[in-house]
Amino acid sequence: MLDLKAAQPLKAALTEHRGASVQLDASNVERLGGLCLQVLVAARRAWSEEGHDLTIEPRSAAFSAAAALFAAEDHLGLKVDKDGAVP
Repeated sequence: MLDLKAAQPLKAALTEHRGASVQLDASNVERLGGLCLQVLVAARRAWSEEGHDLTIEPRSAAFSAAAALFAAEDHLGLKVDKDGAVP
């Protein structure tokens, strides 16, 4: 779960990999909370500014649904199907 308790460990784990492209596996995420979403969006922006990729693939249906609910697909670099669904 990427909930309130996971925000600080997520930030710390991402910080360890700063300066290189990163691919995150969100296939087991059952819940994406707002604070972890903020950490992911900020990390993706920082990676982009430094010329690196931060991708989130594969993703669980719950992760994709939460990203869509927060309207954060673009901020997370998630591909959206023609019908608006996040694969």
